[in-house]
Amino acid sequence: MKKTFLFLLILVGIMEGACAQKAREEIRQNINLAGSNYVAYRGPQQRLTPSPKGYEPYYISHYGRHGSRYLIGTTDYDKPYEVLLHADSLGRLTSKGRETLAKLKLIREEAAGRDGELTLLGAEQHRAIARRMFNRFPQVFRGATDIDARSTVVIRCILSMENALQELTILNPRLRIRHDASYHDMYYMNDGRSPFAKARDTQQARDALEAFNARHTDYSHLMTTLFTDTAFARTMTDKALGTGLLKLASNVQSTELRRSLSLWDLFTEREVYDFWQMNNAFWYMYYGPSRQTNGAGPYTQTNLLRNIIATADTCLRKPHPGATLRFGHEVNVMPLVCLLELNHYGRTIDDLEQLDDRGWLNYNIFPMGCNVQFIFYRPTKGSLTNADILVKVLLNEDEAMLPLPTDRAPYYHWKDVRNYYLQKISDK
Repeated sequence: MKKTFLFLLILVGIMEGACAQKAREEIRQNINLAGSNYVAYRGPQQRLTPSPKGYEPYYISHYGRHGSRYLIGTTDYDKPYEVLLHADSLGRLTSKGRETLAKLKLIREEAAGRDGELTLLGAEQHRAIARRMFNRFPQVFRGATDIDARSTVVIRCILSMENALQELTILNPRLRIRHDASYHDMYYMNDGRSPFAKARDTQQARDALEAFNARHTDYSHLMTTLFTDTAFARTMTDKALGTGLLKLASNVQSTELRRSLSLWDLFTEREVYDFWQMNNAFWYMYYGPSRQTNGAGPYTQTNLLRNIIATADTCLRKPHPGATLRFGHEVNVMPLVCLLELNHYGRTIDDLEQLDDRGWLNYNIFPMGCNVQFIFYRPTKGSLTNADILVKVLLNEDEAMLPLPTDRAPYYHWKDVRNYYLQKISDK
């Protein structure tokens, strides 16, 4: 018994070490992953498991983030540009600095007047997601079935919804589509009044992040890359400039300029990785099950989970219920994934320095266009009355593990899933 336990400890250590190497290696191989929530949607990375014998998919319940967008707020574009423009007027930029200034001018001009709007790539992402959903689960969209689509009132979410629905209409013109974007639904689509949003803002969380960021912030290399005069460089707010340039570098992948320029070459591998680590820690702290916030973040999505369950309770009684589609934001998807405990993302990790070692990789959760899909399966024979409905959950279109036992993984008995989550949020 002791030998077995020791072996398991060693195995866990090896697996966690591999996760750390995987995180670093993935960013090394695809630097865009360092963008965290600015990562452009990559699509499914795995094949789906065939339907269980004697079952077929018949209903989909979905919540997805809008597609790739421009940055929110003109300051993100203006401030780095103005700092370098001022330095250039004083003759203090290196050749690399002048090259960067020219790139910032192009980036800023492309985004002018498009504050937070959906990009062309963002529209295509949702068309592709809808197309794959239709082709993967054709039984759900067969014939004159109902599609109920809701969006938050933000235009990039509305346009994401409309692009998805246009694709579905092309694939099956007989679909009966109802779509809406109303403040009436915001209490669950993007709940801004959840008491858990305030509860997670603790001094302990702020202190932990401040200490973590201090250990991972060093833009001395960047300053010497951009400026000829080290004394002048020291007058710059290097943290604000460094973070601003990294943010712009991250978001280029979502725009049409991704084909012609990049800002990543300004930074060392360490600067890029530290930037990702700080963002990873921030999102874990406030939207994940962090100890410093008493795990409040995931429960901000209690109303959304209740809506998913209540809507399923109604739709699953129908022989051909179609799909319920919801379009919102990453601030909903991230905590929803944690509330559902998909792929162990409900696990608390005390030490922020261990997030990557323990497999907490935010870019796998909430890229632009990220989504959670509940795929429901009914028996192909017999009545729906008292039928054993099965469900599997897809995270970004890949099958996810749920935190409860099943004899049919990755399929779970809906009655077990429903009871587990209702019990979890019963007193929230």
